[in-house]
Amino acid sequence: MAGKARLQRIGAELQRVLSELISREVKDPRVGPVTLTAVEVAGDMGVARVLFVPFGDRHPPDEVQAGLARAAGFLRGEAGRRLGLRHAPRLDFVYDESIGRADRLTRLIDDAVRNDRADGGDDPRDSGRDP
Repeated sequence: MAGKARLQRIGAELQRVLSELISREVKDPRVGPVTLTAVEVAGDMGVARVLFVPFGDRHPPDEVQAGLARAAGFLRGEAGRRLGLRHAPRLDFVYDESIGRADRLTRLIDDAVRNDRADGGDDPRDSGRDP
């Protein structure tokens, strides 16, 4: 069982190496440019959960995920060699929905503030104090 700090270091290095490999070596047209938002390595180092977000709207996340899954064997072997790992973890690619949720929440808040101002509501930055 690896320590938490070691798992985090391995996850960060995996993220760096996988980002480079995906951008330079993966030729699957479904993948395109992606951002790896996190890599979470299991305590036994058997599996690494790789969270990704497609850059742009060229391909839907499920197609990108299928392309990454197809390249997972190559990516696992090459990342293991570059990092000097005896047993590289199996790579499980998962679409990171948190960025999309945060964007939707921000838009909802902005719309609510805009609607409140249009209805004559007070400016939320106004604390009610006189200058």
